[in-house]
Amino acid sequence: MKNSKIIDVARIANVSPATVSRVLNDSPLVTKETQSKVLKAIQELNYTPNAMGKQLRSRKTMTLGVVVLDIGISYHAEIIKGIEQRANAMNYKILICNSQNEKEKELEYLSLLQNRTVDGIILVAPMLSDEEIAAFAGEGYTIGVIGRRLGHPNIPCSTTDNWKIGRDVVTHLAANGHRKIAFLNGYEEALDSIERLQGFKEGLAAAGLPFLSTLVEKGEFSEDGGYAAFCRLWEESGDFTAVFAANDEMALGVYKACSEYGIAIPDRMAVVGVDNIRITNYVSPKISSVEQPLYELGALLADKVIDQINGNLQQGQRNFMIDSRLIVKGSSQKGADLK
Repeated sequence: MKNSKIIDVARIANVSPATVSRVLNDSPLVTKETQSKVLKAIQELNYTPNAMGKQLRSRKTMTLGVVVLDIGISYHAEIIKGIEQRANAMNYKILICNSQNEKEKELEYLSLLQNRTVDGIILVAPMLSDEEIAAFAGEGYTIGVIGRRLGHPNIPCSTTDNWKIGRDVVTHLAANGHRKIAFLNGYEEALDSIERLQGFKEGLAAAGLPFLSTLVEKGEFSEDGGYAAFCRLWEESGDFTAVFAANDEMALGVYKACSEYGIAIPDRMAVVGVDNIRITNYVSPKISSVEQPLYELGALLADKVIDQINGNLQQGQRNFMIDSRLIVKGSSQKGADLK
């Protein structure tokens, strides 16, 4: 077909344009079956990629893509701010992409690299596997990751110590006399969820306390999720005196639930979150929270990714860990009724 476009190939093959692009770029992420369908459609339409378009896309766009799981989560705001300000200082713009917690959307956004819409992409706490991310880096595309350590020589990563976060929170609560502590997790497959839960378990063991799986609930890193998770735990037993929420959004959900149940914070229930977002200081009592250096995580990765785009691939360390600290406020201070 004369003047066929990539969208025509996608329609005939019943795939997305991004998938067609991946086939054209020999991406290892495409299955043999899908590749066969796309190649058949290309042959049927006599489609030829536009050489001029390829030449134009090979030029720098001076743009970074930033892929986040959920733009509505406050955690991302400071990270994006750090990325944007550092990028702007080096004359780069950013394109924010909201994957809505869907792995397929993350793959679609990575096609922005293949189409040369952006020069590099920063993935924030991605759902994609290490192997999938490494496959793109192996094709020569510039990718950075926040919230995970990949151990790949061409993928810079910035993280905090999630094990330490979990241990520090439990140590604090145990020191205040709490013996049964509930844990509200985020997404089960997210690395920070997995590692904070592991740190939680290690903290319990160090304090001589048993790990009770019945006191662990999934809160999906959202206020509504935290509210629902606390309600499930409370309705099932109510046999706990403290809650460690793996982020502040869920901790706010706990506050809402406690208000409805008439549970006093911290007298009957201690609450600790993670991220120390601004709103934790505007509720009463203020929420104890682990302060993560979110701005620094973003700024550091923007620096490393732009360096790599400009050919300054640094050898050696590619995983950068920035420390966090527990800020104790009114929601978990001593004096709670632990009976």
